[in-house]
Amino acid sequence: MKNIKFLSFILYSVVVLLLTNACVEQIDLKTISFDDALVVEGSITNENKFHQIKLSRTFKIEDNTPTTESNAKVEVIDDAGNTYHFEEETPGVYLSEVEFKAETGRQYQLKITTSNGRSYSSQPTQITNEAEINEVIAVKEIDSNGNEGISIQVSSYNANGDARYYRYEFEETYKIITPYWSAYDAVVISDVPPFKVDFVPRTKEEKTCYNTIFSEGIIQTETNSFVEDRVSKFPVRFISKDDFIITNRYSILLKQYVQSIEAYTFYNILNNLSGSESLFSQNQPGFFSGNISSDENSEEKVIGFFEVASVATKRIFVNPREIIETSPPYISNCELVAPLLVDGSGNSSPLIDAIKAGTLKFFQVNGGKFSPVDPIPGGPYQMVPVPCSDCTVLGTNVKPDFWIE
Repeated sequence: MKNIKFLSFILYSVVVLLLTNACVEQIDLKTISFDDALVVEGSITNENKFHQIKLSRTFKIEDNTPTTESNAKVEVIDDAGNTYHFEEETPGVYLSEVEFKAETGRQYQLKITTSNGRSYSSQPTQITNEAEINEVIAVKEIDSNGNEGISIQVSSYNANGDARYYRYEFEETYKIITPYWSAYDAVVISDVPPFKVDFVPRTKEEKTCYNTIFSEGIIQTETNSFVEDRVSKFPVRFISKDDFIITNRYSILLKQYVQSIEAYTFYNILNNLSGSESLFSQNQPGFFSGNISSDENSEEKVIGFFEVASVATKRIFVNPREIIETSPPYISNCELVAPLLVDGSGNSSPLIDAIKAGTLKFFQVNGGKFSPVDPIPGGPYQMVPVPCSDCTVLGTNVKPDFWIE
């Protein structure tokens, strides 16, 4: 999660802001003091799946990214003696060897042994109570900045009143339709004088694609201050009417995690710290502990929280134009151009150079005596930047299994 990475950046970095004569001077930020600490991002849920644990280290201001913690031994152990081993899939990312799910009434504990032999453990943790999602809706809304768009809102209800603390994540998938698709590709026949191109039918789907992106940040709410354990139309996502992702059909898969009070508090503090407008704000962050500690040294600082949470999911599909009048600009500049087949010297071909470089795609013939197409200055063919004609550079041409038109 980006917030934990950001926290690892700021928790142990002390910066100095030099002010002279009421003017702010440009300075190079450098770490004055620094503690190298393990950062743990991990949770298991009641979903039967391969679960994931991420390990990294805190990093200095002058470093761009955290250092991943590789070659560690990672396992989750329950109080019935079951051990679930995790293997490093990519640097710092550990995936369970088998699919499993957290069971009600069981205690789970995360165990980590790093490559230098240091061991860490979480506190034994039980899964939280379940709360189903009643409804996810998409409605027209104007945000606090006056921007018009679509608000994704969730409602849920727990009749027993024993959930109370909620965190949300989502996956959103959107359809991409290229505005300047052609059934033919231009191919180079000769890249030396006399220059020549030909046209062949496209052999793969490049007109319609799909792309999926994942939520960032921490989205939480609580019902502890209410009589009922009811979440009512809580906004989890706002999409501006000018956002490319709602040009065509859109879908969102919402995940609702029921958190313990300890997990809720940890993530809430983390969100407040990493949500600060500036590293120079008066609310400078300090260390706060989660539920993971060193087995050998109680004074060693460890960042992170091992969460065992029940999760409920719900997917909806949205046709944006049924909610809001919107025609967002395409994600790429799609200006038509007509490169010369032969330049003034006769020794080079801007058109062939562009085709070979993979920067332009053929759209149509550039006018002509009997053509209905209005010509533009330049060569014989109208070309367009690749993203405007080939959607596979923006997503996948494989329709997701869940997709419904």
